[in-house]
Amino acid sequence: MNETNFFLKYAYIIPLLPLSSFFINIFFGKRLPRKGDWVSLLTIVTALVMAIGIFYEVIVQGFSPDFKYHVTYPWLTVMDRFHVNIGILVDNLTAIMLVVVTLVSTLVHLFSVGYMHGDPKYNRFFAYLSIFSFSMLGLVLSESVFFLFIFWELVGLSSYLLIGFWFEKKSASYASKKAFITNRVGDFGFLAGILIIFAATGVFGFDEIFASVAAGKLTGTLLTMAGIGLFCGAVGKSAQFPLHVWLPDAMEGPTPVSALIHAATMVAAGVYLIGRMYPVFTADAFLVIAYTGTVTLFIAATIALAQNDIKKILAYSTVSQLGFMVCGLGVGGYTAGLAHLATHAGFKACMFLGSGSVIHAVHSQDIFDMGELRKKMPITFVTFLIGTLAIAGVPFFSGFFSKDMILGDALAFAMLNPKHYALFIVPMFTAGLTAFYMFRLVFVTFFGHARDHHKFDHAHESPFTMAFPLIVLALLSFAFPFEHNNWFKTLIVKPKSAVVLPAGAGHGAAPKHEAAPVAAGEAKHEATPAAEVAPHAVAPAEQAAVAPAEHGAAPAAGHGAVETAGISAEEKEHAAHVKHVTHVAHGIAMYMSLAVAGTGILLAIVVYILGWIDPAKVKAACLPVHTFLANKWYFDELYEVTIIALVMAAARAMAWFDQKVVDGAVNLVASINKWACMFVGRFDNLVVDGAVNAVANATIGGGTVLRRLQTGKIYHYAFVLVGGVVVLFLLKAF
Repeated sequence: MNETNFFLKYAYIIPLLPLSSFFINIFFGKRLPRKGDWVSLLTIVTALVMAIGIFYEVIVQGFSPDFKYHVTYPWLTVMDRFHVNIGILVDNLTAIMLVVVTLVSTLVHLFSVGYMHGDPKYNRFFAYLSIFSFSMLGLVLSESVFFLFIFWELVGLSSYLLIGFWFEKKSASYASKKAFITNRVGDFGFLAGILIIFAATGVFGFDEIFASVAAGKLTGTLLTMAGIGLFCGAVGKSAQFPLHVWLPDAMEGPTPVSALIHAATMVAAGVYLIGRMYPVFTADAFLVIAYTGTVTLFIAATIALAQNDIKKILAYSTVSQLGFMVCGLGVGGYTAGLAHLATHAGFKACMFLGSGSVIHAVHSQDIFDMGELRKKMPITFVTFLIGTLAIAGVPFFSGFFSKDMILGDALAFAMLNPKHYALFIVPMFTAGLTAFYMFRLVFVTFFGHARDHHKFDHAHESPFTMAFPLIVLALLSFAFPFEHNNWFKTLIVKPKSAVVLPAGAGHGAAPKHEAAPVAAGEAKHEATPAAEVAPHAVAPAEQAAVAPAEHGAAPAAGHGAVETAGISAEEKEHAAHVKHVTHVAHGIAMYMSLAVAGTGILLAIVVYILGWIDPAKVKAACLPVHTFLANKWYFDELYEVTIIALVMAAARAMAWFDQKVVDGAVNLVASINKWACMFVGRFDNLVVDGAVNAVANATIGGGTVLRRLQTGKIYHYAFVLVGGVVVLFLLKAF
């Protein structure tokens, strides 16, 4: 590390800053000026400055795909059998995630100053924001899966506190418990995956795990199970099917919480986990990931079509976009999936905070209580529109940059593996749905006529503390911060797989060389990254990323060229074919995504601006479908009558067993002891005490008789003595 890398040297301080503000606010917040909000703001702004400093040192100065700053210290040793280290890991992905988390958190803190003003638990809210920021930053900086899991659970705890902040509302209390319990289901699989890895390798550090897997200590089905177990954690945190049901209900929390947790940070933790553990996933694990993401993105988008609550629409939009990220990672689009994570953080946080601005102004969450608000809230309208253009995938906006990469990688994978075309067709169709329902939201909320004149008359633009974060996030919704000099694609390149292929897997033997970044310009800032080959081409760490895929699934390349020197002619031909297919796929996907996004926007204009199609008539004609979607595919009801009913039945059975069998056995023993005690008591009273009392009575009776002989008169004693002598004399005489 260069001596000038000051911020890297003190990176460990970043999560400690919000942790300190948590303790200050939770214990002393009520006594501080402004109830301590400035303490949380000051610490998170300082963390943001340090994160930007690290970003500059790593991304701008370093500019190397292989950059890594890794510091560890011994933390725990158990009988010299295994060791657990504590430390930090900073690479390009960490540097980007630190900026994403601290920036969004800072803007949410600032927005909350205006939004939560006057709340009786104002200081507690900022304390909870701080502990959440600490947990998320610790998760990002963790250098081992052990500490990642610890911070993972802290994120779950702090999100429970924030979602249920207004716990006096039954719906908020229910939502926080639902989120917490649902995430525990996924975390059970996550923990199982960690335990499988540790049992096989004996290590927790990321680099140590990758090296152990590459050395063949964990292979085959067990490695696939470990990977799916890790992915279960992402299914819970990132609200993937079938554990997606918690996130929309979590909108019961304050709107700044929705922006912080459900737009950019907590829900992104699962995607970050997949990216961090990418080298250990097998071909089968990646297929599970890809199809889970695909199912999720489609289900959530269809539900969003029939929602009227502005936050619920954004919530299901978030679930759908997370599905895009997971699908992208599953089909081999490592860079694409993580790029969408970064871009989504900006435009979705902008829209969530924008929805909070609208709710703050009209005191309603139903979009059909709104209308024509662009005239009353111009800043909110423009920033919300920019975020909508980004999520719809319109050119020059960030969503187009990242979503196009995902769709291109999905098409490339499908072209190389035709039986998996659903992994491209469904996301492409859903991209059109996204454009339609998001512009439906914009047109109904900000255009048309005022549907509730009382709410419209009292609507007003939000104060500066709420408007400024919207402006910043809107600027980040443009594509230029990510596309400038192609830095993101250059630095966030797919890591080499650590998975060992069996000899002769796939089309033939695995090649012997790895793909390397290939320069494609004069300056290093114009370098083309290593080939984005699909993860199904799993090969040893020292082997090429263009290895033939397991189970007949051919790899899909992403952006850039593949190094082919030193490998066989057949492998060179395969690599060239992959590169050509990828190039063609990205071109086709770009035009198709523009077409479907344009169609979705045009349809929204036709329905909600021009009025050529009456949505009420469409709803009436498709009422069963609308009811099905409005009720969220009846997932909650399905879980109610299956899993929850089963759990409740099991609970009742256990309660009966506890009461009748366990308690019955205890009560029987108690009854036996009771009757035994009664018998022993009676025996003691009648026999033992009776014998003792009989002896006592005899003694007393004898004493009573004998005491009569003690008269105290001398002549009585003389008479008895003489009488006794006479009796003895007579006895002797006869």
